[in-house]
Amino acid sequence: MTDWTVAFVLLLPAFAVPVAAALRGGTAERLAAVPLAGGVATLLLALVTFVFDQSSFIDIALCLALLTLPGTLVLALFLERWL
Repeated sequence: MTDWTVAFVLLLPAFAVPVAAALRGGTAERLAAVPLAGGVATLLLALVTFVFDQSSFIDIALCLALLTLPGTLVLALFLERWL
């Protein structure tokens, strides 16, 4: 196992926390979990780039990083009546 694979495996529990909060938490916790999950998923996708040595995978990570904030804002717009 390479160092990149170890880093990927060690970040998986950090991704599981916001996913669990998004599945079980209240409305405010779900809204806070979305950008956190997006940030950790961006790191995981960037690590996948190094694990598989495919430079094209970094495009997916960059796209996710750019779309996390607007996605969170749209979700907040739809959820504002319950917050």
